[in-house]
Order: sequence, then structure tokens, then C-alpha cells
Amino acid sequence: MKNIIKRKMIKILNGNKETRLTVQVADTQRKRDKGLMFVRKLPENEGMLFVFSEEIYGGFWMKNTLIPLSIAFLDSAGVILKILDMEPCIKDICPIYDPEISYHYAIEVNLGWFEKNQIKVGDYVMLG
Repeated sequence: MKNIIKRKMIKILNGNKETRLTVQVADTQRKRDKGLMFVRKLPENEGMLFVFSEEIYGGFWMKNTLIPLSIAFLDSAGVILKILDMEPCIKDICPIYDPEISYHYAIEVNLGWFEKNQIKVGDYVMLG
């Protein structure tokens, strides 16, 4: 059976502003490991939501990722704790982007998408 990735619409609340983002849901180890590897273009208001079964500590890497991304790390309530920018890497050894905090979810989007949409640490993501 093919590993089908679910898509869903999430909303990010920043004060009175609501920004919608369509995400692919990576909710298994296999989907999280693959992430956005080999993706050549990500539509403007699309991204990937990484769902972990419990809070985790550790970073993401960009091995075999072809496009620059920004990543937001969220707590279990959906509050953005940290945002990092990440560069593509097609080498054997790639840097790890570690938020140095525990988190429950992560959202990857095109580089600069959060900034362009004035989304920042402390904003709330409605995941349901």
C-alpha cells in the first residue's frame, strides 16, 4: 500500500489576524523521516506539519532537501515556541537545526513565510 500523506488546513492566529496554511501531515516515523526531501517547489501557502506522539527534544536536518525552509516548533497546545531558517543540503553530512527546546509539533514552510505573514513566537496554531 502506498504511503498516502494526509492534507489538512490549519489556522495560525496572530492577534486578530488569521492566516491559513494547507499542510501535509507527517504523523508516522517514516513520513517524518522523509519530510520534504526531494521536493523541488512548495506552493506559497503550503507546508508540512510534523506530529510527534509525545514531546521530543532534538533537531531537524535538511539532507536531500532541495529548497530553503523555515520551521516553527510548537508545544502541545499549539503555541509557537521558536522559529528557525534552514538551508538545503545535498551533501553526506548536513547541519542539524536544533531549537534547543522540547516540542510536540513542527511546521515547515518556504523560507521567510512566517516573517512575511507576521507570524512570530507566541502565536497560536489551531491544529484541529
